Amino acid sequence: MTTTNPQPSHSDSLVIIPTYNEKENVAAIIDAVTALPRQFDILIIDDNSPDGTADIVKRLQQGEHAGRLHLIERSGKLGLGTAYITGFKWALEKGYDYIFEMDADFSHNPKDLMALYKACATDGADMAVGSRYLTGVNVVNWPMGRVLMSYYASAYVRIVTGMPVRDTTAGFVCYTRRVLEAIDLDAIRFKGYAFQIEMKFTAHQLGFKVVEVPIIFVNRVLGTSKMNSGIFGEAVFGVIRLKLDSIFNRNKRNRRS
Repeated sequence: MTTTNPQPSHSDSLVIIPTYNEKENVAAIIDAVTALPRQFDILIIDDNSPDGTADIVKRLQQGEHAGRLHLIERSGKLGLGTAYITGFKWALEKGYDYIFEMDADFSHNPKDLMALYKACATDGADMAVGSRYLTGVNVVNWPMGRVLMSYYASAYVRIVTGMPVRDTTAGFVCYTRRVLEAIDLDAIRFKGYAFQIEMKFTAHQLGFKVVEVPIIFVNRVLGTSKMNSGIFGEAVFGVIRLKLDSIFNRNKRNRRS
């Protein structure tokens, strides 16, 4: 079921925030985004959270956030990637020019939306990535083992794919409309963190300008992390498939030319 306020939005920007059991964070993250000095509309995509996350959003839709806050409710946990694909399609249909991915748990600072927006709207990037690793390792409150795993996984992806992106698994991203229109969203195959790699790799393969903006990533304080070894494994091993497919498709195009 999809519920939106019928009042039209006048913003050119939409922040997509997937949620599952984020009752501790969802109202605060919405307030933080709407408090920014420029208008960002918000689309919450909730995967049938049993803790009542969607009910909180519905209440906020009737108050001061009316017309800026939208909600899509899905039937269950269908994966991070499919949530964003649903949001991307909705954003394109509604005419947004800048579409953002952001977590609900404040691991991404809402204030950094301004820098990502500037990178695309003012500085000419097609896609801006909020990067934990552009200027070192800017991660707070993660166990050292997870920091090392994430950092070296991104380095591995960069080597295999050839992408000039240091934080290949980053989930804090601004896409311009032209990037999402150029990507065959129905052909994106991965659902977990490999989705983040696939979107960046596809944009890079299509020749778009992908830039990184340094951010500080702070591990969640409230709620439960959705990260697990299966999701991480998909990211590590899925990248080989992405690279092999790109080589195969390039060879096939060369044979046809």
